[in-house]
Amino acid sequence: MSLKDKNTFDAIVIGSGISGGWSAKELTEKGLKTLLLDRGRDVKHVTDYPTAMHHPWDFPHGGQVPLEVKKEYKIASKNFIFTEATSHFLTKDEEQAYIQEKPYDWIRAYHVGGRSLLWGRHTQRWSDFDFTGPARDGFAVDWPIRYQDIAPWYSYVEKFVGISGNKDGLETLPDGDFIKPYDLSCVEKHFGQVVKNTYPDRHVIIARTANLSQADKIHLSVGRSQCQNRTLCERGCPYGGYFSSNSATLPAAYNTGNLTLKTHAIAHSIIFDENKNKAIGVRVVNALTHEMEEFIASIIFVNASPLATNLILLNSTSSRFPNGLGNDSGILGTHMAFHSYRGRITAEYDGDLAYKTAGKRPTSGYIPRFRNVYKQETDFLRGYASNLSASRIVENAHDLVGESLKQSLLTQKLGNWQINVGMMGETIPKAHSTVRLDKQLKDKYGIPQLRVSVAYDNNDEKMLKDFHEQFTDMYEAAGFKNILAIDTKRLPGNENHEMGGVRMGKDPNTSMLNAFNQMHLCKNVFVTDGSCMTSTSTQNPSLTYMALTARAVDYAIREKKRRNL
Repeated sequence: MSLKDKNTFDAIVIGSGISGGWSAKELTEKGLKTLLLDRGRDVKHVTDYPTAMHHPWDFPHGGQVPLEVKKEYKIASKNFIFTEATSHFLTKDEEQAYIQEKPYDWIRAYHVGGRSLLWGRHTQRWSDFDFTGPARDGFAVDWPIRYQDIAPWYSYVEKFVGISGNKDGLETLPDGDFIKPYDLSCVEKHFGQVVKNTYPDRHVIIARTANLSQADKIHLSVGRSQCQNRTLCERGCPYGGYFSSNSATLPAAYNTGNLTLKTHAIAHSIIFDENKNKAIGVRVVNALTHEMEEFIASIIFVNASPLATNLILLNSTSSRFPNGLGNDSGILGTHMAFHSYRGRITAEYDGDLAYKTAGKRPTSGYIPRFRNVYKQETDFLRGYASNLSASRIVENAHDLVGESLKQSLLTQKLGNWQINVGMMGETIPKAHSTVRLDKQLKDKYGIPQLRVSVAYDNNDEKMLKDFHEQFTDMYEAAGFKNILAIDTKRLPGNENHEMGGVRMGKDPNTSMLNAFNQMHLCKNVFVTDGSCMTSTSTQNPSLTYMALTARAVDYAIREKKRRNL
C-alpha cells in the first residue's frame, strides 16, 4: 500500500469532542471509512480515568493542586472544574499560546473526547424563540433554520444520548424524548410553587441532563450502564452513566469497523485544490515530532471547538482564499459570542426544617428564560436562564476533620436551607468581537497564534443587574433571607460556551455556512461545533451541536450519493 493510499479516507473529522464524536459515529455508521484526528493523547473509556474511583483521602493534597503545578495551568486553574482529580484532563498554557487583546480564558482539553469528559451535561432543546431571536431584534443574522427543521434530530440524538427530564409543556423549552427525571428538593418545589403563583410566565423545573437515570437497550449496546449518582462525572465515568464521546459515540463508531483514530495530530489547515474547486484533505502537524503530514478525503467535518476551528479555517489559505477557507466575505472569525455566568445569588430558608436532602443527583433545578420572550420588555436584548439548587448542610462541617467531623455528621446538626441560583446569559454576537491570526507570533508547533478580542458590553451589564433584581424579588416572595447578590467576574471563555466565527446563514455575504452546516464556498467542508452558531440562546448548546451534526452528516451522505460532493 502506498503512503497516499494509506493516508486516503472517505471522510476526515477534526476533533473528537461532543460534535466530533457524533460526526465520527454518523459517518462510519453510514459506511464511510473515516479518519478521526485529535491533537492530544488517547483516552480509553474506563481504563484511562485514573481518579474515577478515588476517595477523598486518596488524593495526596486533599484535592488541591500544588502551587508549582498550578503555575503551568494559569488559564485552566481559573475554572471551577480544575482540581487534583481533573487536572490531567486540562491543558497547560504552554501547549498552545494565544494573545488576549481583551481578557479571555480559553479552557482547553487536548485529548480524545475533549471537553465531552468535563461538560456540565445540561441538555435543553432550543425553541423557535431562540432561532428567531436575531430576526426579531436585528442583531446577528437570521438563522437559516427553525425549530421544526431540527426537532426530529433532537429526538434522534436524545434517544442515543439518554436525556433525563420531565415533560413540562413549556413553549420556551420544548419537550424531548426523555428517560425518567430526577426530582427537585422540597425547598426547590416550594420556590417553584411561589414563582408559579406570583409570576405565571416563570417556571422552576428539573433540568434535563445527559445522565442515565435508566439504561435502555440503545445505551447498553455500547457498554453504558445506569448513572450511580456519584456526581464525579468530570473524572470520567467507568459506568458510562453520563454521555461522553469516549463512552458512547466513539464505541459506536469503532463497532462499525470504519473508524481510524490518529492521536497527537494537530490540524494545521485544510488543503484546497483550485483545479477541483474543493477541499481535498487536511495538513497535520505531529505533536510529538513536529513533522507535517497530509491526509486526503472527499468529505471533511471540522469539529475542533470554536476557537480552534476558527484558527484552522483562517490558516487554510490559498490563491483562491487568501483570507481563509471560504472567506470571501471577511466574516470568518467575527461575531464571536459566549454565555455570561457572572450572575449568582444566594440565600437561606428557615422553613421545611423537618426535611433534609438525602443522596445525590447529577443535575439541578432550572428556570428557563422569561425576559424578552414574547416582546421586548427591558432595556437590554435577549435574556437569561438560571440553574437552582437548595440543600441543607451540616453546620460548620467544612471546618472539621477526623473525629470531630465524624461526630458532627453523626449528630446531624443541620443548618438552614442554602439556596443558590446561577445565571446563564445570552450575549450578542458583534462584528468587533473577533479572533484572528497574529502575523508574526507562532505557537511551538509553528502554527500562528490566535488573537482573541472578545469582552462584555453594556447589554451584559444591564442583564446582570436585572438578574439580581428579579431573583431578589422572587427570593423575598418565597420567604428566603440573607440574600446575597454576587458578580462572579468570570471572564468570557471561562464558562466553556464560546460560539461563533463560522456562523450559519442564508447569504454567503454575511455567513460562512448554509442551513446544513455546509460551507457556502467549499461544498465538501462542514462545520458543526459551536463556531457554527449564529446566536447563543440561553440554553446549554451541546444538544444543539449534536443534532446539527447528525443532520449535517445525513445531508452530506445524500449529496455524496447525488455526486454533488
